[in-house]
Amino acid sequence: MRVCLASTSPARLMLLQQFGIRPLTLAPDVDEDAVVAAVEAAEGRRLAPDEHVLLLARRKAADVAARLADDIPGFDGIVIGGDSMFELDGEVLGKPRTAQNATERWRAMRGRTGVLHSGHAVVRLEPGTTPREVHAVAEASVSFVDDVTDAEIEAYVASGEPLQVAGAFTVDSLGGAFISRVDGDPSTVVGMSVSTLRTLVRELGVDWPTLWNTTDPSLADGRPGL
Repeated sequence: MRVCLASTSPARLMLLQQFGIRPLTLAPDVDEDAVVAAVEAAEGRRLAPDEHVLLLARRKAADVAARLADDIPGFDGIVIGGDSMFELDGEVLGKPRTAQNATERWRAMRGRTGVLHSGHAVVRLEPGTTPREVHAVAEASVSFVDDVTDAEIEAYVASGEPLQVAGAFTVDSLGGAFISRVDGDPSTVVGMSVSTLRTLVRELGVDWPTLWNTTDPSLADGRPGL
């Protein structure tokens, strides 16, 4: 059973590999800000965090699935899309992108608890059949230590790690030392809930163990020549 990860996120790739899955990786061609803005304008409201991550996860999976179906007609497997956002006191915190933003985030987060929302979409591609898609949102609460110092925050931000991740933290690398508790599937905080993925895969009639150690033999470098 082939697996394609509709993402170039190193964290999501590493997570799947840790659970025995070596997927193809293909970056989705999705303008995330434009997609969300268009839906919010059409519906005249701001999307809740769970709606936001699910919308983007589904769009990413759909984009990559369509390209795979065109470029590798014989592709028989699944496409996984995901998106994450961190919510603290009702405020959604995406990727800080700058050192200043990351520093301000960490000073605000220390000693507090927020919720990581993770959207998942799985598309089943099978030659000669219509693609099928299932989706779900997983959530995990994250509590930060209250004694992280300004010097520790400065050093963490200087490492560059928190700049390009939702919420400005990781749980499986340098940032893990400043997290005191995670309630929920820990893999949710890494980038995807693996238990949620298993449930979705089973809904599509695929046995989870068939995904272990998968590769696409048609590709030498993990990309279908797009």
